[in-house]
Amino acid sequence: MLYFTEMDSPAGVLLLTADASCVTGIRMNRELPAGAVRNEDHIPLRKAKAWLEAYFQGDDPEMDVPINPEGTAFQRQIWQILMTIPYGETRTYGSLAREAAEKLGKVTMSAQAVGQAVGRNPISILIPCHRVIGTDGTLTGYAGGLEKKRWLLQHEGWQLCNDKIQS
Repeated sequence: MLYFTEMDSPAGVLLLTADASCVTGIRMNRELPAGAVRNEDHIPLRKAKAWLEAYFQGDDPEMDVPINPEGTAFQRQIWQILMTIPYGETRTYGSLAREAAEKLGKVTMSAQAVGQAVGRNPISILIPCHRVIGTDGTLTGYAGGLEKKRWLLQHEGWQLCNDKIQS
């Protein structure tokens, strides 16, 4: 069974989904998966809401939300790396590709392949794909839209000029 709830946030309305024990999605596009049942009291959804509320209040909350993002083994490995990017920091697609290659015992890895995995992240904000930027500091694709990515990065303290990170 898949459960869902919605949450108003400064970044817009979020759709949260969970299976029996873990959060499976935090989406900005509010596309409800077929067969999902509304459940405001489901523990994983309540934990995710509490985490998001703390995040939107400016905190860097401890990760205590059980998650189970659906994806390929490669995508899951990239999402694990995303989880290591600290609040208020960014990484480039190229640096993620180098880190992934090292973890997977490869000489190189395509930044484009990494970018595709980042773009398929089903648990936005909690798995912080918004913290990934272009090599030159520019904002690049975000499933929730660049305006949301811009807002999230500014919320975490980044200064932007013409959609480029200012250090």
